[in-house]
Amino acid sequence: MLPLQLGLDLGQYVAPIISAITTVVIFVVVFVVLFVLGRVVVTRAVEKSLRQRGFEETLVGLATSVTTTVVAVLAIALAATVAGFGVVLAAFATLAGALALAVGFAAQDLIANFVAGVFILQDEPFTTGDWIEWNGNGGVVREIELRVTKLDTFDNELVTVPNSELANTAVVNNVANDERRVSVGFGIGYGDDIEAAREAIVDEASKIDAAFDDPAPSAPVVELGDSAVVLSGRLWIDPREDSYGAVRSEFLEAVKERLDAEGIDMPYPNTELSGDIEVRNVDAGVADD
Repeated sequence: MLPLQLGLDLGQYVAPIISAITTVVIFVVVFVVLFVLGRVVVTRAVEKSLRQRGFEETLVGLATSVTTTVVAVLAIALAATVAGFGVVLAAFATLAGALALAVGFAAQDLIANFVAGVFILQDEPFTTGDWIEWNGNGGVVREIELRVTKLDTFDNELVTVPNSELANTAVVNNVANDERRVSVGFGIGYGDDIEAAREAIVDEASKIDAAFDDPAPSAPVVELGDSAVVLSGRLWIDPREDSYGAVRSEFLEAVKERLDAEGIDMPYPNTELSGDIEVRNVDAGVADD
């Protein structure tokens, strides 16, 4: 009786074990087939499509990784459905939703910077090597990452800026165009010859190697100040070929020396006082004591 009873007890466990093994095998086989098929078809299609449209390699790699992850999740879900893991799948979906909600609230800034980085890489308001300015700050872009942008200041300091800050403010790209105007205000005395000063400014601007012939340098009167007539010396350069700061400094120095040589005054602000001054003598008796 004991061997017979033992055989019956073993028989009760064999069927569930075989059923569980069969279910697991079905899940694994379906998952592997769907995942491999998804990577070969979907992931490669996404990667090829983005490359053909000229997207940045960083975005192509990101999109490929995200697509692979989505394919894996869908493969797990479909494999679980086919294998009969409906209850497990429902619990997994609930847990994943709660986890995603918690992570979303905890990482709002991180997600915002990440999304901003994607748009910066795609829209290209600036690229590596550009000189940009924003909110009173400025620097040369060293590297654009998905979360932050790294810049070098003109004092050779490294500045790391969250991408959301650059995406949500006005950014000036000083080297985006092939032509940029260099403008410097020069004040001359009210008694000086405007035409002579203009000729000197334009002549010195044209001698600068970086200056374009077209548009030609100019020096219109832009202001009648309290102590000077201000002429705006203007010349055009290619900001990617020549340094704006270096050209401006050269222009300033050349015009200053030229105006000094021609005797044209460059007055500094001064104030003229008018009225009477009354001087009273100190009591002589105090001095005698």
